[in-house]
Amino acid sequence: MDPAAPPSWTAERYLALVDEGMLGPDDRVELLEGVIVSMAPHDVPHAAGVSRTQLALYRAVGDRAVVRGQLSLLVGARSVPEPDVAVVPGSIADYDRRHPTTALLVVEVADSSLKQDRLTKRAIYAAAAIPEYWIVNLPDDCVEVRREPDPPTRRYTSITIARRGDTIALAALPDVRVVVDELLPSPA
Repeated sequence: MDPAAPPSWTAERYLALVDEGMLGPDDRVELLEGVIVSMAPHDVPHAAGVSRTQLALYRAVGDRAVVRGQLSLLVGARSVPEPDVAVVPGSIADYDRRHPTTALLVVEVADSSLKQDRLTKRAIYAAAAIPEYWIVNLPDDCVEVRREPDPPTRRYTSITIARRGDTIALAALPDVRVVVDELLPSPA
């Protein structure tokens, strides 16, 4: 173990690595539970799912919130994930000088990352009281919708599965609805 490296990174120190140029835009990493974790390269289905989800949410949400794709979300002292898509409160100008510290909805598009998205990221988002977390589950061709976070247990108390043909209303913006088919890549 490198004695100069902290055993657990804080969000503040991690972001300082970016400011100092130690981590750059080509470094595909995020801070999860104090550990700097590498992110897998985008395969075609994952890239399609991210693009589709971001576009569908952008169209549905309009100017009622900000839709951000694969950008930092500062959620706690030791986690700075980069969710595939996040719907954050406010306007785009609110994030000109700081990262958001909460979200109305966080979405991860999962293929090879499914286990991490269900366990590690679910715990991080629930602990941060993010009211809604979706996993666009590519292997099972569905969207896992998690709601009602219980921060002390780091879990969501409501989990439903939305399939093609279903529509999901956002918990924080109930008049905003998204059709599941708009989130999933076209069937083979």
